[in-house]
Amino acid sequence: MAGFGVHDLDALRMVPHPAVTLLLEFGAGTPVLDRATGEQQRGCLVAGPGLGSGGAVRVRGRDVECVQVRLSPVIARAVLGVPPSELDGAVVPLDALWGRDASRIREQLGEAPSWQARFALAEALITRRYAAGSPVDPEVARAWRRLTDGHGLPRIEELAAEVGWSRKRLWSRFRSQLGLPPKRAATLLRFDHAAHRLVAGEGPARVAADTGYADQSHLHRDVMAFTGATPAALAGEPFLAVDDIAWPGR
Repeated sequence: MAGFGVHDLDALRMVPHPAVTLLLEFGAGTPVLDRATGEQQRGCLVAGPGLGSGGAVRVRGRDVECVQVRLSPVIARAVLGVPPSELDGAVVPLDALWGRDASRIREQLGEAPSWQARFALAEALITRRYAAGSPVDPEVARAWRRLTDGHGLPRIEELAAEVGWSRKRLWSRFRSQLGLPPKRAATLLRFDHAAHRLVAGEGPARVAADTGYADQSHLHRDVMAFTGATPAALAGEPFLAVDDIAWPGR
């Protein structure tokens, strides 16, 4: 989780991430998600893994206050109440999934006296919903952990063999329960690992060699496909990420 209080948020590019993203806004202002199609969305939102592919989503607004939560797809089904696959790459109003819980958490976050109190409120809600929800198959969870631990490099055939399933069965269960097929998940995880190394200041040639890309041109194509920006531009992008690289110095 990360908390953001931004007076003037000017068209920040959303960089794809291998997680389900919850945007819990509660302030006087409202963040606006602008999509390349011209569609705009406001308020508390949820988006499946890979939000922003192709540089197609930007967020803006004034006096924005929100808690952003990144959920592993492994726990997202239980927390959301629906499989991430039902989001189908879309951005969905949170109240469409949570009903009263969405408006209640917005009110509570607005009344909370500190960011730590807001984080505690969000965590308590997520914990309660997760405990009441349905977990994914243990084989799917194991395959996801192997992919994340290996930054997207393990082969899908190896994952299927490890969990004792056919490749076809793993593809079907993984896609239906986590919201994206294994190969797409692997590509997104590899990109995410490379993107964070670029932001940390490493050169693209070294990053490409260490993160499983065939060469620097392969990395360049992947970064362009995911973000609409070059690796050099991505390295300076103040993208909304939940980790210690997010918005350095702020």
